[in-house]
Amino acid sequence: MKKSTQVLLVIAVIVVLLVVSVIGKYNTLMEMETAVDARWAQVENQLQRRADLIPNLVNTVKGYAAHEEKVFTDIADARARLLGAKSPEAQMEANAGLDSALGRLLALSEAYPELKADTSFVRLQDELAGTENRIATERMRFNESVQTWNATIKKFPTNILANMMGKQSKTFFEAAPIAREVPQVQF
Repeated sequence: MKKSTQVLLVIAVIVVLLVVSVIGKYNTLMEMETAVDARWAQVENQLQRRADLIPNLVNTVKGYAAHEEKVFTDIADARARLLGAKSPEAQMEANAGLDSALGRLLALSEAYPELKADTSFVRLQDELAGTENRIATERMRFNESVQTWNATIKKFPTNILANMMGKQSKTFFEAAPIAREVPQVQF
């Protein structure tokens, strides 16, 4: 075999290996990005479940605390912002507002002992608590997927391919700033 043929054969093998490697990395990136999107869809699913529970909870509380109109308006506005948010970042921001408004609604129950004893209210509060736990679980899973994605697209040589494809870091679902405040308990 001629030396030039051997050199061409070696170059061809190297090119084939590089192409196979790039295809493999591309497929891995696509799988990971799809996983992040799927995890976010699960967060949205649980946020929607909570948004669906809220009108029932509000109507139950309204029967006991009709004069607390500002709380009800704030919840309706926050829920509308959450349902109207288009991007994960906008949904995260709207969710923080809804968390705050729900906290004020649930605090109302302390002022109305008969509301705390209402079976519909207690059932809805339990469902909401269960949904909050599901949301926390899905947030954690989403953040794990984002962490894996962000780490992968920053590693060499995948970062070169990711940059060529325009792939960017994803945003973590972080706690609302109000969640960092210590709640005030008064007796």
